[in-house]
Parts: sequence; structure tokens; C-alpha cells
Amino acid sequence: MFAPAGASGQDLQPVPPLAARVTDLTGTLAPAQVQALEGALADIEQRKGAQVAILMVPTTRPEAIEQYGIRVAEEWKLGRGRASAQRATGDPNAPAVDDGVLLLVAKEDRRVRIEVGYGLEGAIPDGIARRIIDESITPRFRREDYFGGLQAAVQDLRIRIDGEDLPPPGRRGGEGAADDSLGIVPALVFAFVAGTIASAVVGRILGAGLGGLGAGFLGGAAAGSMLLGLGAGVLVFFLVLLMAPSAGGGLRRAGRHTYRHGPIFFPGGGWGGRGGGGGFGGFGGGGGGFGGGGASGGW
Repeated sequence: MFAPAGASGQDLQPVPPLAARVTDLTGTLAPAQVQALEGALADIEQRKGAQVAILMVPTTRPEAIEQYGIRVAEEWKLGRGRASAQRATGDPNAPAVDDGVLLLVAKEDRRVRIEVGYGLEGAIPDGIARRIIDESITPRFRREDYFGGLQAAVQDLRIRIDGEDLPPPGRRGGEGAADDSLGIVPALVFAFVAGTIASAVVGRILGAGLGGLGAGFLGGAAAGSMLLGLGAGVLVFFLVLLMAPSAGGGLRRAGRHTYRHGPIFFPGGGWGGRGGGGGFGGFGGGGGGFGGGGASGGW
């Protein structure tokens, strides 16, 4: 395998994991400044669905900033890919939106790059990206006002993104992050337990029907998809039908075998297998694609 041009066989700079909208590996920004930028970027995503992230690194050497930038973009996958777009619109045939933007700063190299996803190349063409760098970023960076330059750039990007006709934000979920469809799990458990209890009172078939109906409604709302809700309803209906006791069979028996040991698809009665907390509060890319659009500059 050939090393990228300019790398000269040296070790490449690693791509940091994506955990926040603002990643400052240079220690340049104060915590309050990071929070302000995070808030502005989160607002863009909440209103328009597009994902914009800032990465500040000491250097990209031995690579040029363009080479390093596309590596970061391909690994972070900012913007909505096909699965994210389908969740947002509820359309199983919805194409990828690819509405991601990476604002990359190499402080020691005195270089900056705006990497633009496929879906925003019309709103932020290369010429506009270059103007943002030349007029909003580099004049402030020359005065060592890094926060001011980034803040102005985010404002410019927001204006351009606001003018683009994008699919509604919907529920955020990344193909490289915790999937929002996992929000359906609590709904499935609740509906299964409720259906099991109902079966002991009104009969297995009616209880399974009530459980399936509840799973369909709650699951569809949790996952933001009618198709997922329908699938959840069918799944819970058959699980309750197969596992629940008949009417008069006694809640005690059902409780001993179902609640203590957990349903068959959740052995042990817990979520299990997903350490590190719930995983719903972090920031992750949505599977968006990049093709090298954007611009670079220096100060």
C-alpha cells in the first residue's frame, strides 16, 4: 500500500474518536467557549438535521490538511446517511442526505479546512467555503482570536444550511453511533409484561392482542417509524401467545417463570451486553458521506 503524498512513510496522525461536536486537542478553547460552540452546533442539528463538528489538532503532518480532513470525515461520518434519513422521514426508500460539515483547524501548521458532505455541496460550494475561511476565520486567527473565528464560521455555516431544503431532523441516530431504534426496547418489554398479565385475566389470545397493540403504538412512537411499530406489535403478539399463561392459570406462576428469569429474548431479566451506561446521551455521526468538497486556507 502506498503512503499518501507528502507522508513520506511517517506515522500518520490518529483520528480521535467522535464524542462531541467540538473536539479541541490543543487546549486553546476555554470550557465556556466550547459550550457556546456546542450549543450553536446542536441548534443547527435540532432545527435542520445537519451535523457540523469542529476539530482542533496541533498538526496534521506528515499529511496535508486535505488528506487528514477526508480521513476524519470518512471515519466520523457526519451528516445523515441512508438509515438516518429513513428514520427521520419514515420513508424506507429515502436516500442518504449526507449533510455533514467538518471544520478542521491545525493550529501549529496554521492551516484550516472546511470539509463539506455531498448533500451540502450546493449550499456550501468550494467558493463559499473559501470565503468563510478568508473573511471570517483567518483574520481573527491572525489576532489569536480562535474562538471568535470559529464562532463567526459557525454563524456563516448556519446561514447557508438554513437556506437549504433538507429533510426534517426527526430523531437523530447514527450508523456509527447508538441507534435511535433501540428506544423501542423499553416499549417492547412494557408491552410484553402487560400482555402477559392481561392473558392471565382475559385469556391468552385477547391478552396477546392487547400486548401487540400496545407494542405497536409505543414502539412506533419510540422509534419514529410505523414499520418498526408494526413489527414490534407482531413480535409481542406471538411472544405473549406462546409464553403467557392461560386465564386463571395464576399470576404467581407467570411471575415466577417470566419476571424472575426474564423473557426469552432478555435472559436474566436485564438489558445486558451494553456496558458504559445507556449510550443515548452522546454525539455520533449519522453515516454521512464526503467526497472532498470544501476549501482550505492558512493564516
